Amino acid sequence: MQNIKPLADRVLIKPAAAEEKTVGGIIIPDSAKEKPLRGEVLAVGNGTKDDEMVLKAGDQVLYGKYAGTELELDGEKYLIMKQSDVLAVIG
Repeated sequence: MQNIKPLADRVLIKPAAAEEKTVGGIIIPDSAKEKPLRGEVLAVGNGTKDDEMVLKAGDQVLYGKYAGTELELDGEKYLIMKQSDVLAVIG
């Protein structure tokens, strides 16, 4: 992965892999799988004067279904979103 440093109150997240689901022996294709709602924070910005960064690299987080902007680098998918789009830290 290239070195990406989010700006201001944004975070870079590696989404958890979508779980393989079967229904009655039928494998659901990738396009129909639920979008994962959890991931790992890889990098964080410095925050803003109004919003202090509370997230840090390595945090496992939950985020909204439609949160963030998808990026693809070197065949890997990532999300970049504002810290306020993160719903919770796991653990």
